Amino acid sequence: MCYHNYDKHEGTHPVISIRPISDLRNRFSEVEKEVSSNNKPIIFTMNGKASMVTMSFDKFSKMAHLDYVERALDEADIYAESHAENLTHEDVFSKIKAKVNGKF
Repeated sequence: MCYHNYDKHEGTHPVISIRPISDLRNRFSEVEKEVSSNNKPIIFTMNGKASMVTMSFDKFSKMAHLDYVERALDEADIYAESHAENLTHEDVFSKIKAKVNGKF
């Protein structure tokens, strides 16, 4: 059976595998092997429209971590905008060194 692989700009974007959702039931082992072996998500379609995406747990974990880091950076930006005190990296490191050396 042939499945569509989409590559908008060959060489710059990963090939995305698109499969019918029935493959989850009929070809689960094959789908699981594809997801785990190439570490790329698979888009499943139902009635010709994208229905869901599946990916390896490793890929999901990395995405979740990146989302967490992005949210933390957004929170830091909001904090910095709402507080007048802005420290340079030299100020921060000198305060840390003072604490480490026992000069509170």
